Amino acid sequence: MHHAQIGQGYIEVICGSMFSGKTEELIRRLRRAQIAKQKVAIFKPAIDDRYSADHLVSHSEWKIPSVAVKNASEILESTPDADVLGIDEVQFFGRGIVKVIEELANSGKRVIVAGLDQDFRGVPYEPMPQIMAIAEYVDKILAVCMVCGNPANKTQRLTDQTEKVVIGATEAYEARCRKCYEPPAQEM
Repeated sequence: MHHAQIGQGYIEVICGSMFSGKTEELIRRLRRAQIAKQKVAIFKPAIDDRYSADHLVSHSEWKIPSVAVKNASEILESTPDADVLGIDEVQFFGRGIVKVIEELANSGKRVIVAGLDQDFRGVPYEPMPQIMAIAEYVDKILAVCMVCGNPANKTQRLTDQTEKVVIGATEAYEARCRKCYEPPAQEM
């Protein structure tokens, strides 16, 4: 458990493969902040509308109201009085999100982000490595391998699509362990 740093901003990262519980953990932390009567602002990328346009929704159907934004700068514009910020699917915001997160933490806010640490090729998913480097707290959550049941840290794409961003859930992806993961045949 993290120790609160009263009056000081900081960054928490929740990362892992798909189906590891990242969004659920983000929602849990944000609900606790709400219970503590802190002002909470919650964001998600507009590109991810799998379950809802105006809620963060985990694969297990936990949900909390959120604001869908097209880019990282919209987050800065929308957070003047928030104490705690939650950002889901942070990898979809590109490198610009790193500066935004750091600016928010430097202004005294608690910033909690969740996202994939690797893409479907098993390559670090930018900008997560940069965010992890500047964060005070990093939690890597493992899923369960859908082939053998061991702890899984990889996201297996089940389709032949080669573009980096393909929004999907169980129809397009599975969690896999290192042994059962099958890298895509062709390099992007």
